[in-house]
Amino acid sequence: MPNAHRSPIICAFSMILSRLGGSLVPLLACLLVYIVALQVVAAPGAFSQSDRITEKPYALLFVTVWGPDDHPVYGVNVSIRRADKKKPRWEIYSDHRGEAAQRLPPGPGDYVVVADPKGIKDMNGKALQPSDEVKVHFIKEERVDIGLHLK
Repeated sequence: MPNAHRSPIICAFSMILSRLGGSLVPLLACLLVYIVALQVVAAPGAFSQSDRITEKPYALLFVTVWGPDDHPVYGVNVSIRRADKKKPRWEIYSDHRGEAAQRLPPGPGDYVVVADPKGIKDMNGKALQPSDEVKVHFIKEERVDIGLHLK
């Protein structure tokens, strides 16, 4: 029993060496692959939390657009602007549940939100009118849910 005191890895390498006719090049290549694999497995901090890309902080504005009959409305343009600006900086559209979401810079900040249903009609064929402007205030990184009611 000459191999009883040897480790299983050394036995495996000597078996590979004997099958390859004594050439050291394939054995060294196998040994190199084994060492690299061992380094990846043995390094617990190699893929640590600090190496991941960190997201920038944000505030989330979640909007639901409601029609005059209190049903959600699809495809409505929702414009978001800072309270001190005139032009909207963000424009999003409501989905099939009447919902839309937008990431905004974290607070403090004031925003004005309005829904404009250009070309969208209700079930009776009557054109929907825009909602009133809604003012939203963010203090920090937070989520604010609002509802916009079309007329």
